[in-house]
Amino acid sequence: MSYKFFEEYNEETTCGLQTNFHEIIKGVGEDPDREGVIKTPERAAKAMQFLTQGYSMDAEEILKKAVFEETYDEMVVVKDIELYSLCEHHMLPFFGKAHIAYIPDGKIVGLSKLPRVVDVFARRLQVQERLTNDILECLNKTLKPQGVAVVIEAVHLCMMMRGVQKQNSATTTSGFRGQFKEIETRNEFLKLISSDLR
Repeated sequence: MSYKFFEEYNEETTCGLQTNFHEIIKGVGEDPDREGVIKTPERAAKAMQFLTQGYSMDAEEILKKAVFEETYDEMVVVKDIELYSLCEHHMLPFFGKAHIAYIPDGKIVGLSKLPRVVDVFARRLQVQERLTNDILECLNKTLKPQGVAVVIEAVHLCMMMRGVQKQNSATTTSGFRGQFKEIETRNEFLKLISSDLR
């Protein structure tokens, strides 16, 4: 499947996850039959399927459906793309923004496809470093641009709610290919994503 809004839940998967969440609730010392949590296993099972829907989607196919020939060869930037993902180490959320730029080489892509590519990779168990690279490599491979850049800024609840419990820390990761390896091009991109053009 390329991309569609997730509203359908596999009954077999839901039942299996529901059983597992029932045991987790019981395992932490809660009464799984208490009124407030009696439906929680089913809700959690559906939420987990929603949060990991990226496994059933193909980011390259999303891009290929909206590639157009165009002579434009300057930087295209889409910034402040909201992202929500689950840390694969603790299955706690991390969230923030992705900033993407590419320099076309005879082909452009529909702008809405870039946030969708972010969603495909974010809706999997992830680490921020791999998420950055997944997006970068997908765009580079599919669009074959003169250059591509990805910067992600995110906060991680696994650092905020447990462990070191640092409430004000944020993580920035970046990746650059092609012309963005050049300092001048990279600095232009970084300046654009840090400025308020509205």
